[in-house]
Amino acid sequence: MPVAIVQDWIEEETDRSTASYDAVSARLQEGQMPPDGMLVHTAGFTGQGFRVFEVWETREQFDRFLHEQLLPLIAEVGRSDSTAPQLTAYELHGYMTA
Repeated sequence: MPVAIVQDWIEEETDRSTASYDAVSARLQEGQMPPDGMLVHTAGFTGQGFRVFEVWETREQFDRFLHEQLLPLIAEVGRSDSTAPQLTAYELHGYMTA
């Protein structure tokens, strides 16, 4: 069964800027998209920061993407004062697509 991954980037929503997210997304678009194993990707503001919600075929595929692609890009193009997201992962009991 697929796994849900929730990344909560907690910060004050003063300007609701998506500059860091957009810069990382643009760089990811230069490679294979979607990454191997990614089924769903969503992102938006929650009122307490920025949330990325994804569904992956397996946790191992997400972990590989996180360590081999995402974290290096965040370090390269992200803000220096950015803190790591709160990460929640859980196996889905149900999954349906259109």
